[in-house]
Amino acid sequence: MKQSTNRILLVKPAHFAYNEQTAPSNAFQNAEMVDSDSVQEKALLEFKGLASALGSIGVEVIEIEDSEFPVTPDAVFPNNWLSLHEDGTMVLYPMCAPNRRLERRKDILDWLSDKYSINEVIDLSHSEEQGQFLEGTGSIVFDHLSKVAYACISQRTDRSLFENLCKRLNYRPICFIAVDPTGKAIYHTNVMMCIGTGFAVICLESIPSVEKRNWVREELNRTQHEIIEISLAQMARFAGNMLEVETGKGERALVLSQTAFDSLSAQQKAVLAQYCELLPIGIPTIEQAGGGSVRCMMAEVFLSPH
Repeated sequence: MKQSTNRILLVKPAHFAYNEQTAPSNAFQNAEMVDSDSVQEKALLEFKGLASALGSIGVEVIEIEDSEFPVTPDAVFPNNWLSLHEDGTMVLYPMCAPNRRLERRKDILDWLSDKYSINEVIDLSHSEEQGQFLEGTGSIVFDHLSKVAYACISQRTDRSLFENLCKRLNYRPICFIAVDPTGKAIYHTNVMMCIGTGFAVICLESIPSVEKRNWVREELNRTQHEIIEISLAQMARFAGNMLEVETGKGERALVLSQTAFDSLSAQQKAVLAQYCELLPIGIPTIEQAGGGSVRCMMAEVFLSPH
């Protein structure tokens, strides 16, 4: 069992734009980006920068072309509808925004099935009909080594779906409420925490319940993670939205945005550098219009090739 993988699936955007269907529950989206004609062009350059940076450290990048039709403005965030696990399990997730449900594509699933060993498919997408959502590794932050999963409950992260999936995957569920400075529920867990091998970056300040905050801290201590706390202000700059990957040399790198990197203190960077090479990528357009950062762009492939 590994915490990180050397194989990352990316979806190259064809129609990236500010998504009005996701904005009500995503405080990270910037409404000023609605009318910008250059958003898709800039997003494509940023996407290419991420793909190139991952390739430069020996990560195997699986690049999928976005569909021309139907139009899917958030297709660049595939981790929300798909997770691919080391035991051969594929999980398909229910999405809150109707236009995001169109991102689940049979041709991608067929391609993955042809290339990799898939033993079981857990399809939760039917829960959309009941108004229940669980948006992949946006909603869930997995500690694979300890078989623990974390989720902050929100409109996009249903507690019962989360707990039931954890039972099927044999992970211990840890769920809590996390809010931004205005008291609004944080839409995805992966913007307030990241778990790597031996460390955890987390905005504990966002968990209003002292009891729950202590529970999360104790669980991270129990699983022997060094906790790097980030502030609400750093979280707002995507400092929690990072992903550990395995390099071509079998070492570890922490992929984060330039925005997140610039928000970290010298001490925080020094602690993280003890565990991983830091790999900052500039994606300001995707962050501002899409309300997600680099972690959201990367769907990890833990499956074994045929």
